Amino acid sequence: MSTLTTAIIIVFVLGYMCIALESFTKINKAAIALLMFVFCWTIFMINPGAYVTGLAGMDLFNEVTRHLEHHLGETSTTLFFLMGAMTIVEIVDQNGGFNFVRRVLNTTSKRSLLWRIAIITFVLSSVLDNLTTSIVMVMVLRKLVKERADRLIYASAIVIAANAGGAFSPIGDVTTIMLWNSHMVTASGVIVEIFLPSVVAMAIPTLIMQYMLHGKLDETSITPIDEENEFTRRERHTIFILGVGGLMFVPVFHSVTHLPPFVGILLVLGLLWLMSEVFYGNKSKQASKTKRVTRLLSRIDMSTILFFLGILMAVSCLQEIGVLHDLGRWLDGVSGGNHYMVTGSIGVLSSIVDNVPLVAGCMGMYPVAPTGDMAVDGIFWQLLAYCAGVGGSILIIGSAAGVVVMGLEKITFGWYLKRVSLVALAGYLAGMGTYWLWRTFVMTPPV
Repeated sequence: MSTLTTAIIIVFVLGYMCIALESFTKINKAAIALLMFVFCWTIFMINPGAYVTGLAGMDLFNEVTRHLEHHLGETSTTLFFLMGAMTIVEIVDQNGGFNFVRRVLNTTSKRSLLWRIAIITFVLSSVLDNLTTSIVMVMVLRKLVKERADRLIYASAIVIAANAGGAFSPIGDVTTIMLWNSHMVTASGVIVEIFLPSVVAMAIPTLIMQYMLHGKLDETSITPIDEENEFTRRERHTIFILGVGGLMFVPVFHSVTHLPPFVGILLVLGLLWLMSEVFYGNKSKQASKTKRVTRLLSRIDMSTILFFLGILMAVSCLQEIGVLHDLGRWLDGVSGGNHYMVTGSIGVLSSIVDNVPLVAGCMGMYPVAPTGDMAVDGIFWQLLAYCAGVGGSILIIGSAAGVVVMGLEKITFGWYLKRVSLVALAGYLAGMGTYWLWRTFVMTPPV
């Protein structure tokens, strides 16, 4: 291994450690990811001839630039998809589109409420992203449950259900979006084959956690539904249907037109933006100033977008120097080619460190094969989508949904580890077992 290759690996590992320890260093992981990206490629450019052979002088540097721009183009499809999806959800949320959730959760039974919260979170996170779904559900939960001890249990169920629901949908989790955008899984394949394992991964923990709750909710503590909004109920429903229905339409648009998924997202965003402008044309000037799309764009979490940019481009540098390919061969040797062992380990690891670079690394380690388990919709890629998404629930810090709920509800790492981690692990393993049964006895593997 050359000195430059070693230096790039050291930069990546140090950056990865800083990202994993973000809660201790208090340094935003986006800043670290951007520095990883720049430093890795800068070291690469010290002697690019060590990795790109047959060229010299400006031809060599131009070829490396083309490689960099190629990786940037692939990364940008994911980034534009995420930015469009975030904006759509923000439009729906700010204009009262999620008020219906409160009505569906109208019950005084604590156990019944747990199941309703888990199911609604599971369904919503398959259409929205699991981070946004978690925020919406926690905000609703605060208006329904005042007792903190019970609310922590409900909040933990939200984390598990959000991660499980995002795993089976091509638009529900950023790692699944990455795999779908890179043509490693198809929308229909991941929905059909990962849906049942994801349901099991949600249902088993919910079944166990319901015995942590006793009695009924105090009806007097429930906050009435706030219907105050510039939009009429019909207009709110229109915004909701256009936004959420549009997100569900994106895989259909992709399969019909064969255009990249981010094009479908931009189509939905454009239509939703147009409709909201029409609605606000007859509203007060104050409402137009605060809730029009031009203002809502400033609420998009750009630090998250920049984090994905940095980490994906840093991983692309590791791919260029051949490290990921060598690591993939080593993992195959250690596991004896057992994809369940490899992806299962990645899932457990994703509960400790961010699953985005883990999945990005796997995408660089293993090329898509024309046939077999590594083919499009093969066992490896579908298991990777499931394990990276659901495995993050094992620890509260293992997913974006867990981290945001941890912050909103002040859940401590120790409390979650003691009361929920084993429950989440049971659901995770049960889901993997369900997938094995499905693949072994129901579906014929790709040939």
